[in-house]
Amino acid sequence: MERIAERIKVLQVEDIAKDFGKTLRIGELEIALFRLKNGEFYAIENRCPHKGGVLVEGMVSGQYVFCPMHDWKIDVTDGKVQEPDHGCVKTYDVEVNGNDVFILLK
Repeated sequence: MERIAERIKVLQVEDIAKDFGKTLRIGELEIALFRLKNGEFYAIENRCPHKGGVLVEGMVSGQYVFCPMHDWKIDVTDGKVQEPDHGCVKTYDVEVNGNDVFILLK
């Protein structure tokens, strides 16, 4: 049986500039919410799988965030670390309804 997602309002669209991110703390979770240049939102685990760098502090370019510690390139749309490095971070579904932004936790 599939678990129903919990929908949590986290902020307003204008709270994050395009090509930037914001740290969200939901219970024990630390999530990086990014707003890309095209206005789309993506949420991923806020720690790099390499050495635990805080991803929301990294540079955003296109659909990628670069870890501020060792420059690992992570795709925010699917959480995958890009070659030549390997690994991934957990992703979270995001929903925008009007001006409200929600994280969906399963």
